[in-house]
Amino acid sequence: MKNIRQKIYAYGILRFRFLWLTPCFFIIVLYWSVTSQVRAAVTWEQILTQAAAPPADNRFKYGRDSLHQYGDLRLPPGNGPFPVAVVIHGGCWSSEYTQRDIANLSAALTRKGIATWTLEYRRVGNIGGGWPGTFLDVAGGTDFLHSIAAEYSLDLDRVIAVGHSSGGHLALWLGLRHNLPASSELYAPDPLRLRGVVSLAGITDIRTYGAGAGVCNRAVTALMGGPARRAPGRYRQANPVALLPAGIPVVLLYGSSDTIVAPGQSRVFARAARNSGDEVELLALKRAGHFDLIATFSEHWRTVEREIVKLLQINGSHADNVP
Repeated sequence: MKNIRQKIYAYGILRFRFLWLTPCFFIIVLYWSVTSQVRAAVTWEQILTQAAAPPADNRFKYGRDSLHQYGDLRLPPGNGPFPVAVVIHGGCWSSEYTQRDIANLSAALTRKGIATWTLEYRRVGNIGGGWPGTFLDVAGGTDFLHSIAAEYSLDLDRVIAVGHSSGGHLALWLGLRHNLPASSELYAPDPLRLRGVVSLAGITDIRTYGAGAGVCNRAVTALMGGPARRAPGRYRQANPVALLPAGIPVVLLYGSSDTIVAPGQSRVFARAARNSGDEVELLALKRAGHFDLIATFSEHWRTVEREIVKLLQINGSHADNVP
C-alpha cells in the first residue's frame, strides 16, 4: 500500500510539473514567433511604402539630359565647410529604379552633419544608359562638385561615395577609377579623389556576379553590352575588383541573409583589397537582408550610419560619437 501511495504521489508531482511546463512552452514559442517577425529582413515593399524624404535643398543638372543627369544636394545647418557623401542608388542598373529609393538615407545622413549629393544617372533602358554612359554619368556627376563646392561650402577633401547594391558597384568604381589607363573610354584626367567608399550590399565583381541566374545578375550583360567573354576589356575597366588597389579606406557592409547579392561578393573583394595593401573593413549584419542597409527604420541603420560618420571623421570622432 505504501508503494502504491508513493507512485500516486510521484505521478501527481510529475503531472503538476508537466502542466506547469506546458504554458511555459507555448510562451516560449509565442515569444520566438513575435521576435522573429520583428527581426525579419526589410522588404522591397517596405522601402517603396515608407514616407517620402524631405525635398533636397537644391537640384543641379550636371549633363544635358535633365531627366536623368542630375543630383540632389542636401545641406546640414551651419556654415560649413561640410563633409560630403556622394550617394548612389541601386536597382540592377535599370531605369525602373530611381534615387527616390535612397533619398531617406541621404536625408538621415544630412541630419548627422553630412552634405549629401544624391546622384541620378542614365541606366539601362534610358537613352545613353549602360556602357559607357552609366559610368560617365556617375563620374561626371561626382566631378560636378568642383563647380558648386565654393558656393555651398563643401569640403572636397572629405568626400566619400556611398552606394547600395548596383550603386555599391558604382561607388567602388568611383573610388578606383584613378587606376584606369588613359586609353580607357572611362578615363578622366583629373577625377575628384575620394576619402573613402562605403559599399552597402555592393556588387564588387561584375564578372562573377553576371554569371548568376537572378534578375539582377542577368542585368550585367545589358549594362556592359555583352557577356565578359565578348567584351573582356570593358569588364576590366568597369570591374572594381580588377582595378585594385584603391589606395583609400573601403568599408563593406552586407546582410547575412541577403539573397540578391551574395555575401561572398563583399568577402572576396575584401580579401583581394587587403592583399593589394588597401585598408578594408568588412561588416556582416546578422539577420539583415538586402534592403536593411538602406532602411533608416531598420535595426541595422545605426551601424550603417556609424560607419559613414566614422569614415568622414566628423568632429574628429569615431563611431561612439554618434548620438
